[in-house]
Amino acid sequence: MVALNQLLFVGKFVGITMAKEIERLSALAVTRAKKKGLYPDGDKLYLQVSDNGAKSWVLRYMINGKQRTMGLGGLNSLSLAEARVEAGKWRKLITAGIDPIEARKSDDAKARFIAARSKTFKQCAEDYIESHKDGWRNAKHLYQWNQSLSTFVYPTIGDLSVQDIDVALVTDVLKPIWKTKTETASRTRGRIERILDWATTKELRQGENPARWRGKLENLLPKPSKVQKVEHHPALPYADISDFMAILSGQSGISARAMELVILTATRTGEVIGAKWQEFDLENKIWTIPADRIKGGREHRIPLSNMALAVLKPLHENKISDFVFPGMRKDKPLSNTAMLELRKKQLKRKDITVHGFRSSFRDWCAEQTNYPREVAEAALSHAVGDKVEAAYRRSDLFDKRRNLMDEWAKYCYQPKAKSKEKVVNIRSKKKAS
Repeated sequence: MVALNQLLFVGKFVGITMAKEIERLSALAVTRAKKKGLYPDGDKLYLQVSDNGAKSWVLRYMINGKQRTMGLGGLNSLSLAEARVEAGKWRKLITAGIDPIEARKSDDAKARFIAARSKTFKQCAEDYIESHKDGWRNAKHLYQWNQSLSTFVYPTIGDLSVQDIDVALVTDVLKPIWKTKTETASRTRGRIERILDWATTKELRQGENPARWRGKLENLLPKPSKVQKVEHHPALPYADISDFMAILSGQSGISARAMELVILTATRTGEVIGAKWQEFDLENKIWTIPADRIKGGREHRIPLSNMALAVLKPLHENKISDFVFPGMRKDKPLSNTAMLELRKKQLKRKDITVHGFRSSFRDWCAEQTNYPREVAEAALSHAVGDKVEAAYRRSDLFDKRRNLMDEWAKYCYQPKAKSKEKVVNIRSKKKAS
């Protein structure tokens, strides 16, 4: 009987000791712990207090002869009771000889794989666009991306897992439009490639990019240059420009004035309709288009002729908006199709394009003046030469371009009989300094 009582006492003592070893902390002790260090709760679970007082739970254990520390979560997300349950789950793996850190990595990899299988190409495309659109120069790029993907890509592969996209599927997207809409198809291919690269970086897919041209699609589709010749914008012959300007200047409305400025400055439609008054120095006759509004991504200064000023000054005196050419709403620019409608309906000229006036200007420069090629190209905001040459050419040839644009403006408004006379630029005959 004595021996049995002694045994029960010893058992009770051991039980009390074991309880103290595995549940040393209390909720109050956890709250009061302020000093940096590790506070043991028992059986590998510790409260960790960092330098800045942040508290978290860690599991410290030995496996395969190595000491390891595994984070379980912060005190804000795991209470003492919850941390004990979490620690118990991972201790079972340690007992079975499995490292819980490696097991958790494997679980994370499985979770990513499952996410990849459920993430569709369309979802990836939308995420890619959202993360990159702020870096695009204007809203037109966003529209073009959404339009091409919605029209040509999503109907075929939009709802498929991004991991399942292969060469055959990409080919199915491109083949129907490769010969009939070659340029659009080529740009669409590039967009698919970028989206799939993004998905690979995000670990949503594995393997090579099936939309890559070199080594992939070049073996299945003909080169774009072999399928469809480049079609230039239909342009008005420069000899007819004065007759056209006489008719255009007689047209009323904001669209007609915008088209006049396009012609007189040899700029693009988007650069004119998006122009704001803050870009203009009318006193010094300079228009500065910021880098984010121009195709080449470089600031472009344009010397304004007296004829260009004659277009701008009345608009400035009666301005109702920050935009030089406001649209139906004062806070919005003129529609991208406004000049298109003017050309087709009022002017009855379906045989030319607004962008083609840049070609008219360039042809005039080449055939009717003696200005050097680089001056004409600079007037069009074209890069001249390779990167090395560009690095050494710091000037934008502004003074020479001012003379050129003045002569172009005079040519645009002179009678057609005189427009056939060649403009001789005496200054260009002098040796360049």
